Amino acid sequence: MSALALGLLPFEVSVCGVSELPGFAGRDVSHLIGILDPGTRRPEAYQDVAPVHMSEFRFHDIVVPDALRLAPSAADMAAIISACERVLDSQPRHVLVHCWAGISRSTATATILMALRNKGREAEVFQALAGIRPRSWPNSLMIRQADRMLGHGGALVAAMEAHHLAVARQHADMCDLMHSVGRGHEVPAGP
Repeated sequence: MSALALGLLPFEVSVCGVSELPGFAGRDVSHLIGILDPGTRRPEAYQDVAPVHMSEFRFHDIVVPDALRLAPSAADMAAIISACERVLDSQPRHVLVHCWAGISRSTATATILMALRNKGREAEVFQALAGIRPRSWPNSLMIRQADRMLGHGGALVAAMEAHHLAVARQHADMCDLMHSVGRGHEVPAGP
């Protein structure tokens, strides 16, 4: 189920990784939200996708801050929320959200986009995310910050944890991936 089909948003939302961007050329993408690592080059595929509106953010895909990498900060989250609000106010046709792999930062951002106008429907937001990107594992630091900033009272975090459990049960390799990138603490016990 998509956000459009569930009545969460009146437009299409897609999520992808950098390597998948060329597949969106000619698909009438009106808005692109990109999340890249600091210091990486802007993907050449942006010119082929040719969105009317574009927002770009730069931080690493980590959930525990460390001295070597830039974690998503409260300022980053405020900027992402602001960008998502501008998208919602601009009558988009198709919003494409991407990060390096299309698994964590981009899915967290797509979740925030859907959650902005759907307080009380957090479970449906993650149902829509599962329809858009079945192998998704939203960045928990981003979701925790957004939950607090948007006043969801923990409901967005709880829905994310249920989503992580469902993904862990359906895609065991995602659990291995989360362990390999130092995010094993996010993997539910006994999926």
